[in-house]
Amino acid sequence: MTDLTSLTLADAREGLTQKSFTALELTDAHLAAMEKARVLNAYVLETPEQARAQARAADATIAKGNAGPLAGIPLGVKDLFATTDVRATACSKILGNFIPPYESTVTSQLWRDGAVMLGKLNCDEFAMGSSNETSAFGPVVNPWRREGSDTNLVPGGSSGGSASAVAANLCLGATGTDTGGSIRQPAAFTGIVGIKPTYGRCSRWGIVAFASSLDQAGPFARTVRDTAILMRSMAGHDPKDTTSVDRPVPDYEAAIGKSVKGMKIGIPKEYRLDGMSGEIAKLWAQGADWLKAAGAELVEVSLPYTKYALPAYYVVAPAEASSNLARYDGVRYGARVNGKNIAEMYENTRAAGFGPEVRRRIMIGTYVLSAGYYDAYYLRAQKVRTLIKKDFEDVFAKGIHAILTPATPSAAFGIGEKGQADPIEMYLNDIFTVTVNMAGLPGIAVPAGKDGQGLPLGLQLIGRPFDEETLFSLGEVIEQSAGHFTAKKWWV
Repeated sequence: MTDLTSLTLADAREGLTQKSFTALELTDAHLAAMEKARVLNAYVLETPEQARAQARAADATIAKGNAGPLAGIPLGVKDLFATTDVRATACSKILGNFIPPYESTVTSQLWRDGAVMLGKLNCDEFAMGSSNETSAFGPVVNPWRREGSDTNLVPGGSSGGSASAVAANLCLGATGTDTGGSIRQPAAFTGIVGIKPTYGRCSRWGIVAFASSLDQAGPFARTVRDTAILMRSMAGHDPKDTTSVDRPVPDYEAAIGKSVKGMKIGIPKEYRLDGMSGEIAKLWAQGADWLKAAGAELVEVSLPYTKYALPAYYVVAPAEASSNLARYDGVRYGARVNGKNIAEMYENTRAAGFGPEVRRRIMIGTYVLSAGYYDAYYLRAQKVRTLIKKDFEDVFAKGIHAILTPATPSAAFGIGEKGQADPIEMYLNDIFTVTVNMAGLPGIAVPAGKDGQGLPLGLQLIGRPFDEETLFSLGEVIEQSAGHFTAKKWWV
């Protein structure tokens, strides 16, 4: 029998339908792979009993002929999603051993469609990070290594556990969240596909909030088709989330293989940054050539407010985070450190419970929202955000179907190599991705090549609101041209 963990999600679905193997066999194969790959630290909690129970239930529905679209498909869940009776910590000490009595809307829809939960995946604490080094459970290791080196590399963040698990064949797909690039950047660093849907496309209910006006859930998988299959189950209106948009969910998989002839692809001149690596510039040009060869038309476009996106993002996101994280006080749930009075208990709990990066962002957020600074920072950042959104609207109004950019400014770097002395060095990893969140648009990262050291590099496609289908069609063109990328197994 083929190694079941190396199948694509679409192939596994076909195999289950044809009864070539059972959901239980598929699940057991992944559980065994997870056991051998614990050195990657991708999972913070494995749920084998629940997985096998869900797999048996899936086998029963398949036998009866009334299986859901994801019946028997083993998935990993980022530890930001609430899962009934299964620990959810946002990879922070402050949530302690919190066990939610409820399920996030996104994961409930995956289980509704028959998917199997293998466990909870590591992430940066409260999704704050670009390398998955801020987790209370320790850093995640990228399954990729530089040629001829045994240095452990970061998988990107904040959804590093999700990306690492998918790239290492420890699940067929995974959930992630993207606030400033936390799906697209790890996907690019690990040679897989990740999409950040339009803001409001997937419910945020039951997902631990970082920055409420920027957060969006989305899927990781090894192919564009697999990502489209997962997205259909994850998307949809949710009355419990007031930012959720009530519009039909299309069959995203049907967009795979559609002709892109005549589509206009914008190439933004502002993304040609000073000091951009030659490898990234070459890959970007190569991606444009692939789309042109498929019949698309390339058009240079201008997004003049791009240069202000990163500083504006690092005002808006911490401001919302400082407000959202005020609820973690040691009173109702999670960890508690006692004090002489309630004020001291708050202080002690939050000082012990939050890691350095989260504390830094809470302090930045509190500062920019404080009296005397609100207008100078937060209000001005929101005005810049409106201008960034208008940049994209102006480009799309000219008939542009999507925009092609690099996904990251470099390939994956070593654990501990960046941001130790200067946090801004780490924040610069989000330079190509934050604009998409600020404008509420969909963006997909697709593996497109390798750097000189054999590490994967990704390209990003940015779409019009609620036009993820075009991104899947264009992403598949890049995927077919570039081929698939697989990390060599060094961890078994």
